[in-house]
Amino acid sequence: MDATNVFSSKGSLAYSELRQLILSGSLAPGSRISQYELADNMQMSITPLREAIRRLSSEGLIIMDTHRDSRVADMSAAEARELLEVRLSLEPSATELAAYRRNDADIDAIRIAAEKLLPVTRIWGEDAITAHRDFHRAVYSASHNTTMIKLLDDLWDKSDRYRRIGLELPSGDEPRTIDLNQHHQILDLIVAQDGAGAAELARVHIANSLTAAATGALEDRENDQAPTLNRTA
Repeated sequence: MDATNVFSSKGSLAYSELRQLILSGSLAPGSRISQYELADNMQMSITPLREAIRRLSSEGLIIMDTHRDSRVADMSAAEARELLEVRLSLEPSATELAAYRRNDADIDAIRIAAEKLLPVTRIWGEDAITAHRDFHRAVYSASHNTTMIKLLDDLWDKSDRYRRIGLELPSGDEPRTIDLNQHHQILDLIVAQDGAGAAELARVHIANSLTAAATGALEDRENDQAPTLNRTA
């Protein structure tokens, strides 16, 4: 392997590890990135880490104030709303395509993922989030639309930070039980090749999802923190 490939592979590894630290919340939103400390923890030189930081900056996950001063991008209601809107636009279409294009292997993959589902609540935590994502990826992968799958993968990556906020909300068991049952109903509609029905249920499911609840909570929080303007009569 030549020097260029070595550099590229180490940069890709740094990118993958740093991106996961951000998306999982291990590096908190707004926190400063200590580059030398992080490189030491990753057991690599500073050069591939800086390459990773530049890539993640272009994705909006890192803010680069100066060459040596970078921080994890803050989370905002505006970004959460944009991610939700894109998902509402894209994923029902992928679900509809899945109903028409799925093969036996796709159905098996969706069924296996459905069997591992858990209510996405603070009790089940990360295990529930992982199982939830695996199910939805099995569904939209059955669309066999490579571009759509790639866009949804990236969308789910970025939404995971907001999804974890939803775990903190006292939403009660009923909404998450409904959410859990809808997954199995989507599976049934895909098996029946009911594309329109699968797309509509996917749309309802997303509109009432944990991400939607987290988006609403962030909007309420930001409104509460906004300065009150004095008005004169």
